[in-house]
Amino acid sequence: MKIEVFPDPDTVAHQAAAIVAAHAREAVAARGRFILGVSGGHTPWLMLRALASEKVPWEAVHLVQVDERVAPAGNADRNLTHFRESLLTRVPLRPEHIHAMPVEAPDLEVGAESYARTLRGIAGSPAVLDLVHLGLGADGHTASLIPGDPVLNVTDADVALTGVYQGRRRMTLTCPIINRSRRVLWLVTGSDKAGSLVRLCDADPSIPAGRVRQDHGLVLADRAAAAELGTN
Repeated sequence: MKIEVFPDPDTVAHQAAAIVAAHAREAVAARGRFILGVSGGHTPWLMLRALASEKVPWEAVHLVQVDERVAPAGNADRNLTHFRESLLTRVPLRPEHIHAMPVEAPDLEVGAESYARTLRGIAGSPAVLDLVHLGLGADGHTASLIPGDPVLNVTDADVALTGVYQGRRRMTLTCPIINRSRRVLWLVTGSDKAGSLVRLCDADPSIPAGRVRQDHGLVLADRAAAAELGTN
């Protein structure tokens, strides 16, 4: 896994946007479409805002969610709310190419199964996403793969539900579909992530992030997050 370190979160976000745009152009040229999975978090919102200014073949882009909190539409806890503010109101992405996790479904298990079918419909069976963006928590979680949650052990479904974490249940992509993706782009910023970034780079399986394949991963970190790597 390659690691690149930048001065601050804003620089990380702009570099990530350039990388995503380049992969989008390559994927559309090669396969006619680009399927991007995006996680939540403040640095990703900066990335999406920067992505709106990049050269991207939006007509061929599909946006899928890596995870989402179970909360009402428009709620500030919803990643989709911030995706709309940061990107979706700024670019000509086709509405039918925005694939929101159905966390308002009356039966969340059925909703998770439905989302997995959606992914197979756009990304094949088994579904292969072109690029998955991931963040990293201070506790080593990524997506909504949470330490100690049974979701970590799901191997027979691409989408699953968590228990309550930080006040909300989550719907999340599971390890199998993340590990099938063509590329994983990690954005890691903040001094509170320094310890977990070391463990990620060591592929420590005791944290959820350590279970993600490293051979197709790129980490973009700021100096604060990379402090314990000995990288300046």
